[in-house]
Amino acid sequence: MASPVAMQVQQYRSLLITTLKTSPPSPNPNKFKPMCSHMSHNSTPTKLYRRHKHHVPSNEKNRLLNVPLDVDLMGLCKEGKVKEAIEFIAGGQHVCTDHGLFVALLDASANLKSLELGKKAHELLKRSPFAFDVDLNNQVVEMYGECGSAKDARRAFDRMRKRNMRSWYLLINAYAANGQGVDGLLLFDEMKKLGLQPNAEIFSAVFMACASAGVVEECLLHFESMRIEYGITPGIEHYLGVVDVLGTTGLLYECEEFVERMPFEPTVEMWKTIREFARIHGDLELEDRIEESLVALDPSRGNDSKIALPPRRKYSATNMLEEKHRVAEYRCAEPYKGEGYEKLKGLNGQMKEAGYVPDTRYVLHDIDEEAKEQALLYHSERLAIAYGLISTPARQTLRIIKNLRICGDCHNAIKIMSRIVGRELIVRDNKRFHHFKDGKCSCGDYW
Repeated sequence: MASPVAMQVQQYRSLLITTLKTSPPSPNPNKFKPMCSHMSHNSTPTKLYRRHKHHVPSNEKNRLLNVPLDVDLMGLCKEGKVKEAIEFIAGGQHVCTDHGLFVALLDASANLKSLELGKKAHELLKRSPFAFDVDLNNQVVEMYGECGSAKDARRAFDRMRKRNMRSWYLLINAYAANGQGVDGLLLFDEMKKLGLQPNAEIFSAVFMACASAGVVEECLLHFESMRIEYGITPGIEHYLGVVDVLGTTGLLYECEEFVERMPFEPTVEMWKTIREFARIHGDLELEDRIEESLVALDPSRGNDSKIALPPRRKYSATNMLEEKHRVAEYRCAEPYKGEGYEKLKGLNGQMKEAGYVPDTRYVLHDIDEEAKEQALLYHSERLAIAYGLISTPARQTLRIIKNLRICGDCHNAIKIMSRIVGRELIVRDNKRFHHFKDGKCSCGDYW
């Protein structure tokens, strides 16, 4: 006696033959198009077919495919609504996940600096037909670097079946941007051992890694090797990279001398970079000389105030605290209210016991010292950290996204906070990532 499964298959075959006999012939040689397939327990896959000219009402078609009528996934990505787009795709509610959509998803996740959304977009990519696409996997590495996770960037890089030179550049760059320049330089050595020839773009990332690691001698050796060993003529970006390394390590005289010996005229950007280093290291004489050079090159830009002006109201400080399941936004509208304020007030006492001394030079308002100290205490990034401490499990890493550059006093304060609370505090300002852990920062106190 035939099994129930065999009888079911025979019924489908009979139904298909009957349909063939009773339906009029079609001029199209590809008469049938598979709609879907399903697998039952202990059975072979069964396909259901429909004719091309068979009319299915649009509402019924969308019910069968479970596709919303008015969902524009590309539009959602452009608007920054990555979470909604991912939910539609992950729920099987959209079937047209093409190459361009994954580009938009990963790009939007990187722009939002959201590691959680980036990981979800990566998971969707791994289950798609584009799982081994080199360009998309390069974008995954770049996205993880932008989201502050060099570890995930390396994991994605290691799992790539094929790589190109941009793959290596993006990972070295991710290491450098996240204060892991030593790892970036080790990767560069690994690349050369494989017999790969670095290009000009790779050397740009190498100089960034040297600045992150604070290695001057190695930087100069790489600068010489790119010209002599690899025949690459250094561009302005490479000279600027060497300037960054010299300035970061405090070699200001050597930095100025290096710029003056360049085979082309220094740009305004280069002089401004050196001026910033002079300010950071307290060399007022060099700063004044650079001001003169800037005036000679561009009078309108050479008259910048030595003390940065407060940001305009429309650029008010905003911080985003990324928790496990949501992102909270903080502004300094009412800083002296709520649980976050109380937590920060208690934390401030512990910080002073640990050696924290407020640096009121970063308060530009004409108020007394006590008011300046209070103004520093309630900067938005500190409030975001305080709220994160009371709303997340102990030891969990906190990720803060700031739309302005972190001030020097907050930088010192958060270093001390990280030691007191025993957590890693990752702060992304408008220039780079700062990984605060055990009282130290990945930027080496230069940013």
